[in-house]
Amino acid sequence: MENKATLISYRPDIKVVDCTMRDGGLVNNFAFADEFVKELYRTNIAAGVDYMEFGYKASKKIFKKEDFGKWKFCDEDDIRAIVGDNNSDLKISVMTDVGRTDYRNDILPKKDSVIDLIRTATYIHQIPAAIDMIEDAKAKGYETTVNIMAVSKVNDEDLTNGLNLLAKSSVDVIYLVDSFGSFYPEQIRRLADKYLNVAAKTGKKIGIHAHNNQQLAFANTIEALIDGVSYLDATVSGMGRGAGNCYMESLLGFLKNPKYNLVPMMDFVEKEMLPLKQSGAVWGYDIPYLLTGILNSHPSSAIKFIKEKRTDYTNFQHELLDLE
Repeated sequence: MENKATLISYRPDIKVVDCTMRDGGLVNNFAFADEFVKELYRTNIAAGVDYMEFGYKASKKIFKKEDFGKWKFCDEDDIRAIVGDNNSDLKISVMTDVGRTDYRNDILPKKDSVIDLIRTATYIHQIPAAIDMIEDAKAKGYETTVNIMAVSKVNDEDLTNGLNLLAKSSVDVIYLVDSFGSFYPEQIRRLADKYLNVAAKTGKKIGIHAHNNQQLAFANTIEALIDGVSYLDATVSGMGRGAGNCYMESLLGFLKNPKYNLVPMMDFVEKEMLPLKQSGAVWGYDIPYLLTGILNSHPSSAIKFIKEKRTDYTNFQHELLDLE
């Protein structure tokens, strides 16, 4: 692929997307303090990060506002309270979710919003509905991406058909997502080739969103990068649901483009992430997540196991095998 690079070169097409508040919001119910968010925004600018995802655009008709922090909904006024008119090179993104976002009403025209990128999460069987959401966002003037979730559970024919549908849509970037942290680099390489070959037909870009159940999120991300994937998701200190995600610190340390700067991110970890963990927020690699990753299972059972403070790992493995 023409986008391949060596370990000492860099590709100017690479875009780094910070998902700390969205994936990390699943850890603390999106209850980030405003000062934390402002500092993360300033840090991303200083570090050269390309996009900052503020959270979800969840429907208030489905989710009660009082049950979540405000970044579950990402109202325009709340984002502007952090970024103003965003007079920076950092672009702002939010995630929409098929069946859980009132996108026709809650996504404003781009001219009225400080948001730049609308991301859409979909399962394979929801792709027609996802395309409707993508076309709505595109017509309103936004950049668009789509995350096909749980592809480790999707058969090859369905995935090919889904990718071909998305390639014909107006979406700008199609994401390869390792929802359960079950993929190994060799599998990522094969899938990246598949996604890239489909995308090349209509000029789409490909992204990667990895989970760290088997401590492979960073390895899988750079495997995809080396193969030609352009959009790279990461979170500060890997903060995300369950085992979390690719560490932003690792990714910035790896990338050779001089626009990226690791130092501001390390300062943020010291000043904000360490106190956040000390306050009781729990995420990151643990044996239960390893087991769900190995078995290609949803991490919800591992999250429950850890909340119950269980340590009977062998029994848990047998429980997972019984479910299989």
